[in-house]
Amino acid sequence: MPETWSRVVITAVAPEVEGGAWPVKRGRGETVDVTAGIIADGHEDIAAEFLVEHEDDDAPTVVPMEEQPNDEFTASFEAERIGTYTYWVRAWVNRFGTWQDQFARRVEGGEAESLLESELKEGAELLRQAAERANGGDDEELLTAHVHALEHGDVDVALQDEIADLARKHAPREAALKSAPREVLVDPEVARSGAWYEFFPRSARPDDTHATFDDAADLLPRIKELGFDIVYLPPIHPIGETHRKGKDNAPTAQPGEPGSPWAIGGFLEDGTRGGHKSVHPALGGIEAFDRFVARAEEVGLKVALDIAFQTSPDHPYVEEHPEWFYHRPDGSIRYAENPPKKYQDVYPINFENEDWRALWQELKSVFEHWIDHGVTIFRVDNPHTKPFAFWEWCLASLREDTPELIVLSEAFTKPKTMHHLAKLGFNNSYTYFTWRNTKKELQSYAEELFHTNITEFFRPNFWPNTPDILHDELVHGGRPAHITRFVLAATLSSAYGVYGPPFEHLDNNQHPDREEYANNEKYEIRTWDWNDPASLQPLMQRVNAVRKANPALQQMRNIRFLETHNDQLMAYTKWSGENTILVVTNLDPHQPHEGLVELPLAALDLPTDEPYHVEDLLSGAHYTWQGTQNYVKLAPNETPAHIFRLHHKPKQTGEDFIMYD
Repeated sequence: MPETWSRVVITAVAPEVEGGAWPVKRGRGETVDVTAGIIADGHEDIAAEFLVEHEDDDAPTVVPMEEQPNDEFTASFEAERIGTYTYWVRAWVNRFGTWQDQFARRVEGGEAESLLESELKEGAELLRQAAERANGGDDEELLTAHVHALEHGDVDVALQDEIADLARKHAPREAALKSAPREVLVDPEVARSGAWYEFFPRSARPDDTHATFDDAADLLPRIKELGFDIVYLPPIHPIGETHRKGKDNAPTAQPGEPGSPWAIGGFLEDGTRGGHKSVHPALGGIEAFDRFVARAEEVGLKVALDIAFQTSPDHPYVEEHPEWFYHRPDGSIRYAENPPKKYQDVYPINFENEDWRALWQELKSVFEHWIDHGVTIFRVDNPHTKPFAFWEWCLASLREDTPELIVLSEAFTKPKTMHHLAKLGFNNSYTYFTWRNTKKELQSYAEELFHTNITEFFRPNFWPNTPDILHDELVHGGRPAHITRFVLAATLSSAYGVYGPPFEHLDNNQHPDREEYANNEKYEIRTWDWNDPASLQPLMQRVNAVRKANPALQQMRNIRFLETHNDQLMAYTKWSGENTILVVTNLDPHQPHEGLVELPLAALDLPTDEPYHVEDLLSGAHYTWQGTQNYVKLAPNETPAHIFRLHHKPKQTGEDFIMYD
């Protein structure tokens, strides 16, 4: 027999992840819509309220929940502060509400006055209990006045909605049922809608000599002008010399070849060894890095650093803590390999060694070191090859002092593993977007990411390319494919990134043996014409400006796919309030395609029997459409994509609109 029980049952609460085992994610400023299924035996009226408390609050805020059809109750709150909110649902039998409903039926049924007087006494007692809980003030005074009215037989007062609301507000909660707590992790806005730009700072000079951070800082105003929010740098640490890889991953480096930045740990100018907390001396050292971060902040950019927990044979950890590595039977340290591939320049770390506590603390301190130097955004290399328990502990510990922390997971692995990393603390995640290229693939993948419960914890970050990935679509599709993939990445998800220089300069030279760039910048210094008039820079600038000007493109869960009657034309809408965006892309980089885009006019609040205004935000053209079906034609070498803004009301521009054909 239970110690306590309630007539109320809370059957479901949303949003939640695995019954509240993990927090849901939101960006600052987003609204959290809470729903709860609540039932009770019999025909009792139910009251419910929503309690929410930020980690810095002293007490929760209480919000009444509104009853909807089918035993559902709703409430919402705005996630105004970064950090963790905790929320509960509390419900109870609304005794005065139940009494009022039954009393109204008695009145309508013409019940005898003597019986009504008896019922009014019961209602008065329920109001008296509420008045006692009101504990002074106007509410207690008003409730007490209504008690007297009911005791004196005032039927009209007993039926008022106002008194029912007051009675519910102050009703006794002793028999209330409280749900298990759920958490909401609120990130900075840039976690939800940031545009990332990746480049190698050592390639910042116009010649093939090693650039410094001061050289790289000269590029920051240009990256900001392109509309990006985050500048992401591959590892910036000293690079090992032992077994250094050469051009295109050659097993042996030639004299002067810089090596892979992911072979972390090497010699500094004074002959000592530096690792994850050091800056490559050729980049200018920590002082130059600090100037780079300051310059980024000055122009309005955030700096993201790569965290790769592996070492070169020259890393100081190897000499100071050999127990942190894997060893062969002969005692030598085992290098990384994925047979038949061998990575002699990299040593993986053994997280299960006997001194694992000291190792974990040291690795956490790597994040803390760079946080002290002004960096709160990180991209983690291959987190799925390190223990989940480490990430759960490390990220939670870091957020105690740095709640604004943003961590991007680079885990191209099985979905359940990617999802688990997101649950335990990664704010953003790379995805399979690069390998989704047909209309069916793209649409089904987007619906999985944005229309299922995955969206509550997994924030997808779409990248059309990376230093490790150059897909055949870009290789064979040329400029049209680059444009289409960029538009898709930047509008399907509200968070996206691009490995900038080769993408904007249309480098489609693929390695003959691998799905990556030939002459890969991972292994050599490249030179780029940062002011090439034939580059995609104007398109990037325009698309990012459109993203910033339209709230619909700053959200993830608001996408609806539309019929086009052509498998090569993909169309979808996104909306926020009155801001409605329609994106149409030609997925075929070689041939023009045409079709009819079917718009759900009522859902988009567009007129069903009048023309409406359509503005192409990429070209600046204006059109007049009418009805549900409208014709589009996209030629890859002219205009492979449209980003339309749909105006709910006709817009007067002083010029005649033309029908789109």
